[in-house]
Amino acid sequence: MSSRAEHASHASEATKSHLTTTPAARGTGPGAPKVDPETVTLSGYEVDEVYDPRQGQSIDPTHPQLTDARIGSPGKFPFTRGVHSSMYRSRLWTMRQFAGFGSADDTNKRFKYLLENAKGTKANTGLSTAFDLPTLMGRDSDDPLSEGEVGRCGVAISTIDDMHRLYADIPVGDVTVSQTINGPACVIWAMYLAHAKERGIPWTSVGGTLQNDILKEFHSQNEFIYPPEASVKLVVDTIEFASQHLPKWNSVSISGYHIREAGSTATQELAFTLRDGMEYVEWCLKRGLDIDSFAPRLSFFFNSHNEFFEEICKLRAARRIWAHAMRDRFGAKNERSWLMRTHVQTAGCSLTEQQPLNNIVRVAFQAMAGVLGGCQSLHTDSMDETLGLPTETAVRVALRTQQILAHETGVHRTVDPLGGSWFVEALTDQMESDANDIIKAVDEMGGVVPGIHKGYFRRAIAEASYRVGQEMEAGDRVVVGVNAYTDGNDDRQVEILQISHDVEVKQNERLRAFRAARSNDDVTRALAAIRTTAKAGGNVMPALVDGALARCTLGEMVQAMADVYGRYSGGPEW
Repeated sequence: MSSRAEHASHASEATKSHLTTTPAARGTGPGAPKVDPETVTLSGYEVDEVYDPRQGQSIDPTHPQLTDARIGSPGKFPFTRGVHSSMYRSRLWTMRQFAGFGSADDTNKRFKYLLENAKGTKANTGLSTAFDLPTLMGRDSDDPLSEGEVGRCGVAISTIDDMHRLYADIPVGDVTVSQTINGPACVIWAMYLAHAKERGIPWTSVGGTLQNDILKEFHSQNEFIYPPEASVKLVVDTIEFASQHLPKWNSVSISGYHIREAGSTATQELAFTLRDGMEYVEWCLKRGLDIDSFAPRLSFFFNSHNEFFEEICKLRAARRIWAHAMRDRFGAKNERSWLMRTHVQTAGCSLTEQQPLNNIVRVAFQAMAGVLGGCQSLHTDSMDETLGLPTETAVRVALRTQQILAHETGVHRTVDPLGGSWFVEALTDQMESDANDIIKAVDEMGGVVPGIHKGYFRRAIAEASYRVGQEMEAGDRVVVGVNAYTDGNDDRQVEILQISHDVEVKQNERLRAFRAARSNDDVTRALAAIRTTAKAGGNVMPALVDGALARCTLGEMVQAMADVYGRYSGGPEW
């Protein structure tokens, strides 16, 4: 047995006697034992009344692999305590606020508002773009299936001209931009790169993140277009293109956030997310890419939910699992390839329509968990997001929450302040062990794509969500303002942002004018080149950039690839 395997065995045996998975976490049927939410976490871990050095030191003290080698120092393998040696003492996390609604002009104004309100902070400010449902599904705003949804849950982007208006006067060579889109991510990114080219901004200076994690769409969010195999191929195309042309760009943000929003446990979120990341690495290696040419630009995106210590330990365990996978499983040599850099967003699914002002408190604690867990960037949800798109007031409160956390609480003064806590180290070990068990199970079924076809991920998430839902409905797990402390639920406490139908009317007028002004011959040639490249199995990114420059629309480029790959509605197990 290798020393790594021996260590895992020691850790597993030592921690399981102190942090046990309850029967309720294993079974969800009518006969499943009732749990006490005062002692059992959302993921089903039973918490001991007190912790002592025996739990904190979860390996045999006589074993040659000492605790220091397992936990390590900040900035050193296996990065349990953080990816940088000084963490927030030298640089605060990026305060990234999610924005996108109505037209590109509306969202551009909100971006400028966020940048103005972030002045004076020591943190870097990043812009995170939310797209409307038609854009997320790769459809133009005037597509019949887009009717009634244009600009409703994000910004409507159909053309390169929309992209220019979205980022007008924004210094995209200096401000990092995150784009939350998956199914048509390669097309939206191509439009963004084409817009930068037309503005004379070199790609080498463009920094940001494309979410582009299609695997989690099949697990949880359903915004996929092409079959899993073709979808992953397109992700690899973007990873390859970024490694060749955009050294500051993160071409995929491997996202557990939406897996958690769909109802998974923290441990499932941890395991599924990291195994998705490993799947992308495997496909890139099959493409022939050198692992150290792309791995340093992979990034992650996790949820921060209400279970305070679980969220902290999840991030600590994630860094350790990823570091070992990249070094030991895939043979990466560059230390930067071992780092798991992560963005964290507070849990939208934990917010309540009842007493929405309470959401400010929830978000504050969730944000602190993300920071204590060592995230590199953070988004705080607005208190009114269960009612509609955030108002300016709600967005400002969400941003101020981060600024108070950064400047008034002192959490930035020391690295990994909870490191060495007997409880935190024991829970970190337990989550690592359980996540590795899930990762092994996915390996045994042939990987993530075969697991998708088997329906494994959806079933696991549904079972976990059902269990927690039962506990809430029974009142065993208290949700303040929902199943307890309901005084004041009838009071209207916040304003709601309304999106006018005029947004859709004007967007479609612009789209008609855009089509009328372009060269149809150029569009025809560009779309043919996309189909030819896709059919030949080549990297589609150059053809997509050319398509954006030729004024092809989002829907046209998405359909050109669908002509080759087909559209996916789910396998027989679904």
